Amino acid sequence: MSTRLEHDSLGPVEVPAERFWGAQTQRSLANFQIGHERWPRTFLRALGIVKRSAAIVNAKRGLLSPEVRDAIVAAADQVIDGSLDDHFPLVIWQTGSGTQTNMNANEVIAFVASRALGQPVHPNDDVNRSQSSNDVMPTAMHLAVVEDVRLKLLPAVLALKNRLTGKSIEWQNVVKLGRTHGMDAVPLTVGQELSAWVSQLDHGLQAVRNGLAHVQELAIGGTAVGTGLNAPVKFGDDVVWEIAGYTQIRFVPTPNRFEALSSHDALVELHGAVKRLAVSLLKISNDVRILASGPRGGLAEFVLPTNEPGSSIMPGKVNPTQAEALAMVAMRVMGNDVTVSVAGSQGLLQLNACKPLILHTVLESVGLLAEACASFDTHCIAGLQINREAIARHVERSLMLVTALTPRIGYARGAEVAKLAEANDLTIREAALQLGVLDAATLDELLAPERMIAPVTEP
Repeated sequence: MSTRLEHDSLGPVEVPAERFWGAQTQRSLANFQIGHERWPRTFLRALGIVKRSAAIVNAKRGLLSPEVRDAIVAAADQVIDGSLDDHFPLVIWQTGSGTQTNMNANEVIAFVASRALGQPVHPNDDVNRSQSSNDVMPTAMHLAVVEDVRLKLLPAVLALKNRLTGKSIEWQNVVKLGRTHGMDAVPLTVGQELSAWVSQLDHGLQAVRNGLAHVQELAIGGTAVGTGLNAPVKFGDDVVWEIAGYTQIRFVPTPNRFEALSSHDALVELHGAVKRLAVSLLKISNDVRILASGPRGGLAEFVLPTNEPGSSIMPGKVNPTQAEALAMVAMRVMGNDVTVSVAGSQGLLQLNACKPLILHTVLESVGLLAEACASFDTHCIAGLQINREAIARHVERSLMLVTALTPRIGYARGAEVAKLAEANDLTIREAALQLGVLDAATLDELLAPERMIAPVTEP
C-alpha cells in the first residue's frame, strides 16, 4: 500500500495515499480500534453544513480570502452530499469531545480544497478558523438530531397516528367488551379504544416538538469553554443564521454558550420525549398483540394481515411480528434513555465529554423508532381488520353488563345476578330473568350494549 507523509504537532505520520484525511485522523484510527459504530450520514452532513457556514462568515470578516472560502465551501458541499463518506473512517468510541472527528472533517475539507485551489488550505488555521471542537461538535450534534426528528420521526409517527385515526372513525360504532386489570369490564366501542392510542401519539408528538425548541439553540461561537476566545464578536450568531438559512430550520444562537458546551441537557430533554413516545408505542403494540391473540384460543377481536409464515413447524400460523418488532424497538429506546441520562450527567466543569455516545444513542433511538413506526403502520395497521362475530360474542357473554342494572337493582342484587350467571354459564339477561329482578322489556332496554358507551342521559 502506497502512503504519503502527513504532519501534525506530534510529528510525521504515514497516511494511505488514496485517502484524504491527515495525521490526526490516522492517529485516531490507530489508537481507537473499539467497536464498529461509525458516525452516521446525518451527522457528517451536519458537520459539512457547520464548516461551510463558518467559512462563509470568516470570509465576511476578512479572515479568509474569497478563493479559500469558495474552495472550503465546495469541499464542505461534498461532505454534505456524501461524496466523501469513505474518508470519514473513525469510530464513535474515541475522545469524548469528538475532537478527532472534527479534525477528520477539517483535514478532509482542507485536502480537497487545497487540491482544487492549487495552494495549501490548512485544516486548523483555515477550515477550523474561529472554531473549536468543543463548539463545532455540539452544534453539529443538534443540527443532525433536529433534521432526523423533523424529517424521519415526526412524519412516521404522524402517519401512524393518522392511520389509527381513520380506523377509529371506521369502527366508531362497533361496540366491544372493555377490559381492566386484564379482566372483563363494561363496553366501549372499538373506535373509542383506538382513540386512546391516537391521543397518546398526539401528546407524544407535541412533547417531541416542545423538546426541539431547546435543541434548536446552537453552541457555535463558544470555542473552547464558552467565552468565544479566538472568534470574532458575533461570529457564532452569524454562523447560526447562515445554518438556519441553509437548512430552512429556525436555529437560534444559544443564550448561554457555557451551558451549551458543559452540558447536553437539551438532548437529554428531547430523548425523554422520544422515550415517552416509545412508552406509548409499546402500550399500543401490546394491545394489538392481546386483541389479535387466537385465532381460536385467544380474544381474536383483531385480524392481522398475513405477511409471512409464523412458524417453521406449525402450518398456517400468523404471528404479530410487526407489533413484536415495534415492542423491541420501544424497549431499546427506553434503555437508551438511561444511557443518554447518565452520559448527560457527565458534564465536568466546562465540557461534557460524552458527546459521541450521546449523539450515537439519540440518533439510534430516533432512527429506530421512525422506521419501526413506518413498518408497523404499513405492514400491520393498514391491513388490520376486526372480527365482528368474536367482538359481539364477548359482549353478549360478559358478566359486567350487570353494571348497567345497578342503578335500578343496587350493587348487592347485581352481584347475585353476576354470580348466578357465572355459576350456571348464563348471560346476565338470563340470570336476571331467573331471579326476577326486572321484567324482560326493561332488561332489553338496560342491557343494550350501545346504551353503555356514554354517560347515561338524564330523564
